[in-house]
Amino acid sequence: MKLAGIEGSYKLLDIPPEELNENFPGLAELDGFNATIPHKVAIILYCKELDKSAARVGSVNCVKNGGAAVGYNTDVFGFTRSIDMLGARLDSRVLVIGCGGVGRMIAAEAAYSGGDVTVAVLPDFLQDTNNIIAEIKSRMIDAKIKAVGIKAGTLGAEDFGGSVPGFDLLINASPVGMFPKTDAMPCTEDIIKSAASVFDVVYNPKDTLLTRTARELGKPAMTGMAMLVLQAAAAQEIWNGAQFRQEDLKTLIADMENLI
Repeated sequence: MKLAGIEGSYKLLDIPPEELNENFPGLAELDGFNATIPHKVAIILYCKELDKSAARVGSVNCVKNGGAAVGYNTDVFGFTRSIDMLGARLDSRVLVIGCGGVGRMIAAEAAYSGGDVTVAVLPDFLQDTNNIIAEIKSRMIDAKIKAVGIKAGTLGAEDFGGSVPGFDLLINASPVGMFPKTDAMPCTEDIIKSAASVFDVVYNPKDTLLTRTARELGKPAMTGMAMLVLQAAAAQEIWNGAQFRQEDLKTLIADMENLI
Protein backbone atom coordinates (compact mmCIF):
# COMPACT_ATOMS: atom_id res chain seq x y z
CA MET A 1 0.00 0.00 0.00
CA LYS A 2 2.84 2.38 0.85
CA LEU A 3 4.64 1.79 -2.46
CA ALA A 4 1.35 2.25 -4.33
CA GLY A 5 0.82 5.56 -2.53
CA ILE A 6 -2.70 4.71 -1.36
CA GLU A 7 -4.54 4.34 1.92
CA GLY A 8 -6.04 0.91 2.44
CA SER A 9 -5.74 -2.48 4.04
CA TYR A 10 -5.16 -6.01 2.83
CA LYS A 11 -6.39 -8.81 5.07
CA LEU A 12 -6.41 -12.61 4.98
CA LEU A 13 -9.85 -14.26 5.04
CA ASP A 14 -9.99 -18.03 5.48
CA ILE A 15 -13.18 -19.19 3.72
CA PRO A 16 -13.86 -22.92 3.34
CA PRO A 17 -15.12 -23.96 -0.13
CA GLU A 18 -18.57 -24.85 1.18
CA GLU A 19 -18.95 -21.36 2.67
CA LEU A 20 -17.99 -19.35 -0.42
CA ASN A 21 -21.59 -18.67 -1.46
CA GLU A 22 -22.66 -17.25 1.89
CA ASN A 23 -19.49 -15.15 2.16
CA PHE A 24 -19.51 -13.70 -1.34
CA PRO A 25 -21.89 -10.78 -0.56
CA GLY A 26 -19.31 -9.53 1.94
CA LEU A 27 -16.50 -9.95 -0.60
CA ALA A 28 -18.54 -8.04 -3.17
CA GLU A 29 -18.54 -4.98 -0.88
CA LEU A 30 -14.74 -4.73 -1.08
CA ASP A 31 -12.93 -2.77 -3.80
CA GLY A 32 -11.45 -6.09 -4.83
CA PHE A 33 -9.91 -9.28 -3.53
CA ASN A 34 -7.58 -12.13 -4.36
CA ALA A 35 -8.68 -15.76 -4.50
CA THR A 36 -6.35 -18.69 -4.08
CA ILE A 37 -6.64 -22.46 -4.01
CA PRO A 38 -9.27 -23.95 -3.70
CA HIS A 39 -11.35 -21.00 -4.97
CA LYS A 40 -9.65 -20.12 -8.28
CA VAL A 41 -12.20 -21.96 -10.42
CA ALA A 42 -15.29 -21.75 -8.19
CA ILE A 43 -15.07 -17.95 -8.01
CA ILE A 44 -15.67 -17.72 -11.77
CA LEU A 45 -19.38 -18.37 -11.19
CA TYR A 46 -19.59 -15.11 -9.20
CA CYS A 47 -17.89 -12.98 -11.86
CA LYS A 48 -20.01 -11.02 -14.32
CA GLU A 49 -17.09 -10.75 -16.71
CA LEU A 50 -13.67 -12.37 -17.24
CA ASP A 51 -10.60 -10.57 -18.44
CA LYS A 52 -8.79 -12.52 -21.16
CA SER A 53 -6.03 -13.33 -18.65
CA ALA A 54 -8.56 -15.43 -16.73
CA ALA A 55 -10.71 -16.63 -19.63
CA ARG A 56 -7.78 -18.21 -21.47
CA VAL A 57 -6.61 -20.27 -18.49
CA GLY A 58 -9.99 -20.91 -16.84
CA SER A 59 -8.80 -19.62 -13.48
CA VAL A 60 -9.34 -16.41 -11.46
CA ASN A 61 -7.12 -15.17 -8.64
CA CYS A 62 -8.09 -11.50 -8.62
CA VAL A 63 -11.53 -9.86 -8.65
CA LYS A 64 -12.30 -6.17 -9.10
CA ASN A 65 -15.67 -5.10 -7.77
CA GLY A 66 -17.69 -2.10 -8.81
CA GLY A 67 -20.51 -2.07 -11.33
CA ALA A 68 -19.80 -5.75 -11.98
CA ALA A 69 -17.33 -8.26 -10.56
CA VAL A 70 -14.55 -8.76 -13.13
CA GLY A 71 -12.21 -11.72 -12.78
CA TYR A 72 -8.53 -11.58 -13.68
CA ASN A 73 -5.56 -13.92 -13.42
CA THR A 74 -2.65 -11.78 -12.27
CA ASP A 75 -0.31 -14.79 -12.39
CA VAL A 76 -0.41 -14.21 -16.16
CA PHE A 77 0.74 -10.61 -15.73
CA GLY A 78 3.38 -11.60 -13.18
CA PHE A 79 4.75 -14.24 -15.52
CA THR A 80 4.80 -12.21 -18.73
CA ARG A 81 6.32 -9.18 -17.00
CA SER A 82 8.99 -11.39 -15.43
CA ILE A 83 9.95 -12.66 -18.86
CA ASP A 84 10.18 -9.06 -20.07
CA MET A 85 12.37 -8.21 -17.08
CA LEU A 86 14.59 -11.20 -17.88
CA GLY A 87 15.07 -9.80 -21.37
CA ALA A 88 13.55 -12.87 -23.05
CA ARG A 89 10.59 -13.27 -25.41
CA LEU A 90 7.65 -15.66 -25.46
CA ASP A 91 7.27 -15.45 -29.24
CA SER A 92 10.32 -17.67 -29.60
CA ARG A 93 11.38 -21.29 -29.09
CA VAL A 94 10.19 -22.05 -25.56
CA LEU A 95 10.74 -25.18 -23.45
CA VAL A 96 8.42 -25.58 -20.45
CA ILE A 97 9.16 -28.31 -17.90
CA GLY A 98 6.02 -29.29 -16.01
CA CYS A 99 2.37 -28.68 -16.83
CA GLY A 100 0.54 -28.44 -13.50
CA GLY A 101 -1.40 -25.35 -12.45
CA VAL A 102 1.29 -22.74 -13.15
CA GLY A 103 2.80 -24.79 -15.98
CA ARG A 104 -0.52 -24.92 -17.77
CA MET A 105 -0.82 -21.13 -17.62
CA ILE A 106 2.78 -20.65 -18.78
CA ALA A 107 2.47 -23.07 -21.70
CA ALA A 108 -0.78 -21.44 -22.78
CA GLU A 109 0.58 -17.88 -22.61
CA ALA A 110 3.70 -18.86 -24.55
CA ALA A 111 1.55 -20.45 -27.26
CA TYR A 112 -0.91 -17.54 -27.36
CA SER A 113 2.06 -15.17 -27.66
CA GLY A 114 3.19 -16.93 -30.84
CA GLY A 115 5.88 -19.11 -29.33
CA ASP A 116 7.04 -22.49 -30.65
CA VAL A 117 6.40 -24.35 -27.40
CA THR A 118 7.63 -27.73 -26.18
CA VAL A 119 6.16 -28.99 -22.89
CA ALA A 120 8.15 -31.71 -21.11
CA VAL A 121 6.39 -33.85 -18.50
CA LEU A 122 6.71 -37.20 -16.79
CA PRO A 123 4.95 -40.10 -18.55
CA ASP A 124 2.12 -40.20 -15.98
CA PHE A 125 1.16 -36.63 -16.95
CA LEU A 126 1.55 -36.94 -20.72
CA GLN A 127 -2.12 -37.61 -21.45
CA ASP A 128 -3.31 -34.71 -19.28
CA THR A 129 -0.78 -32.46 -21.01
CA ASN A 130 -1.98 -33.54 -24.45
CA ASN A 131 -5.53 -32.70 -23.34
CA ILE A 132 -4.36 -29.22 -22.30
CA ILE A 133 -2.61 -28.79 -25.65
CA ALA A 134 -5.81 -29.79 -27.44
CA GLU A 135 -7.71 -27.17 -25.43
CA ILE A 136 -5.16 -24.50 -26.34
CA LYS A 137 -5.38 -25.43 -30.03
CA SER A 138 -9.17 -25.28 -29.87
CA ARG A 139 -8.81 -21.59 -28.98
CA MET A 140 -5.85 -20.93 -31.28
CA ILE A 141 -5.88 -23.32 -34.23
CA ASP A 142 -2.39 -22.42 -35.44
CA ALA A 143 -0.76 -22.67 -31.99
CA LYS A 144 2.68 -24.30 -32.13
CA ILE A 145 2.80 -26.52 -29.07
CA LYS A 146 3.70 -30.15 -28.45
CA ALA A 147 4.50 -32.47 -25.54
CA VAL A 148 7.59 -34.55 -24.80
CA GLY A 149 7.81 -37.33 -22.22
CA ILE A 150 10.60 -37.33 -19.62
CA LYS A 151 11.68 -40.97 -19.52
CA ALA A 152 14.27 -41.00 -16.74
CA GLY A 153 12.80 -38.47 -14.29
CA THR A 154 15.14 -35.66 -15.40
CA LEU A 155 14.81 -34.09 -18.83
CA GLY A 156 17.82 -34.93 -20.96
CA ALA A 157 19.08 -35.33 -24.51
CA GLU A 158 17.62 -38.85 -24.74
CA ASP A 159 14.13 -37.38 -24.49
CA PHE A 160 14.82 -35.55 -27.77
CA GLY A 161 16.24 -38.58 -29.56
CA GLY A 162 19.80 -37.89 -28.41
CA SER A 163 20.15 -34.38 -29.88
CA VAL A 164 18.87 -31.37 -27.94
CA PRO A 165 17.22 -28.74 -30.13
CA GLY A 166 18.03 -25.13 -29.39
CA PHE A 167 15.66 -23.08 -27.23
CA ASP A 168 15.47 -19.35 -26.71
CA LEU A 169 13.83 -19.73 -23.29
CA LEU A 170 13.86 -22.57 -20.78
CA ILE A 171 11.17 -22.42 -18.09
CA ASN A 172 10.96 -24.70 -15.08
CA ALA A 173 7.29 -24.84 -14.07
CA SER A 174 7.79 -27.86 -11.80
CA PRO A 175 8.61 -27.87 -8.06
CA VAL A 176 11.99 -29.54 -8.68
CA GLY A 177 14.69 -27.61 -6.82
CA MET A 178 12.33 -26.13 -4.24
CA PHE A 179 13.31 -26.01 -0.55
CA PRO A 180 14.16 -28.33 1.14
CA LYS A 181 15.27 -30.46 -1.86
CA THR A 182 17.53 -27.77 -3.24
CA ASP A 183 20.16 -30.09 -4.75
CA ALA A 184 18.00 -31.11 -7.72
CA MET A 185 17.41 -29.76 -11.23
CA PRO A 186 14.54 -30.64 -13.58
CA CYS A 187 16.93 -31.12 -16.50
CA THR A 188 20.51 -32.00 -17.35
CA GLU A 189 23.20 -29.44 -18.03
CA ASP A 190 23.12 -30.02 -21.79
CA ILE A 191 19.49 -28.86 -21.82
CA ILE A 192 20.53 -25.63 -20.09
CA LYS A 193 23.38 -25.17 -22.56
CA SER A 194 20.85 -25.34 -25.40
CA ALA A 195 18.84 -22.40 -24.00
CA ALA A 196 19.53 -18.68 -24.32
CA SER A 197 17.69 -17.70 -21.08
CA VAL A 198 16.30 -19.51 -18.04
CA PHE A 199 13.30 -18.77 -15.84
CA ASP A 200 12.52 -20.88 -12.75
CA VAL A 201 9.12 -20.47 -11.08
CA VAL A 202 10.64 -21.74 -7.81
CA TYR A 203 11.39 -18.80 -5.49
CA ASN A 204 12.70 -20.63 -2.42
CA PRO A 205 15.71 -20.83 -2.34
CA LYS A 206 16.73 -17.40 -3.58
CA ASP A 207 18.94 -19.05 -6.21
CA THR A 208 18.00 -22.53 -7.35
CA LEU A 209 20.54 -25.02 -8.64
CA LEU A 210 19.01 -24.47 -12.08
CA THR A 211 19.51 -20.69 -12.07
CA ARG A 212 23.00 -20.97 -10.55
CA THR A 213 24.05 -23.47 -13.20
CA ALA A 214 22.57 -21.31 -15.94
CA ARG A 215 24.48 -18.23 -14.76
CA GLU A 216 27.70 -20.23 -14.53
CA LEU A 217 27.14 -21.12 -18.18
CA GLY A 218 26.69 -17.45 -19.03
CA LYS A 219 22.89 -17.56 -19.37
CA PRO A 220 20.57 -14.84 -17.99
CA ALA A 221 18.46 -16.50 -15.28
CA MET A 222 15.68 -15.49 -12.89
CA THR A 223 13.72 -17.25 -10.15
CA GLY A 224 10.00 -16.98 -9.39
CA MET A 225 10.16 -14.20 -6.80
CA ALA A 226 9.80 -11.65 -9.57
CA MET A 227 6.61 -13.34 -10.74
CA LEU A 228 5.24 -13.33 -7.18
CA VAL A 229 5.92 -9.63 -6.67
CA LEU A 230 4.79 -8.55 -10.13
CA GLN A 231 1.46 -10.38 -9.90
CA ALA A 232 0.80 -8.56 -6.61
CA ALA A 233 1.66 -5.26 -8.24
CA ALA A 234 -0.74 -6.07 -11.09
CA ALA A 235 -3.55 -6.58 -8.57
CA GLN A 236 -2.93 -3.10 -7.16
CA GLU A 237 -3.06 -1.69 -10.67
CA ILE A 238 -6.42 -3.40 -11.27
CA TRP A 239 -8.00 -2.42 -7.95
CA ASN A 240 -6.60 1.05 -7.44
CA GLY A 241 -5.02 2.22 -10.69
CA ALA A 242 -1.64 2.17 -8.94
CA GLN A 243 1.52 2.86 -10.91
CA PHE A 244 4.96 1.54 -10.03
CA ARG A 245 8.41 2.49 -11.19
CA GLN A 246 10.48 -0.37 -12.59
CA GLU A 247 13.33 0.51 -10.24
CA ASP A 248 11.06 0.26 -7.20
CA LEU A 249 9.75 -3.13 -8.30
CA LYS A 250 13.27 -4.46 -8.80
CA THR A 251 14.22 -3.23 -5.33
CA LEU A 252 11.13 -4.89 -3.84
CA ILE A 253 11.95 -8.19 -5.59
CA ALA A 254 15.51 -8.08 -4.21
CA ASP A 255 14.23 -7.25 -0.71
CA MET A 256 11.82 -10.20 -0.83
CA GLU A 257 14.57 -12.54 -2.04
CA ASN A 258 16.77 -11.46 0.88
CA LEU A 259 14.03 -12.45 3.33
CA ILE A 260 14.34 -16.11 2.29
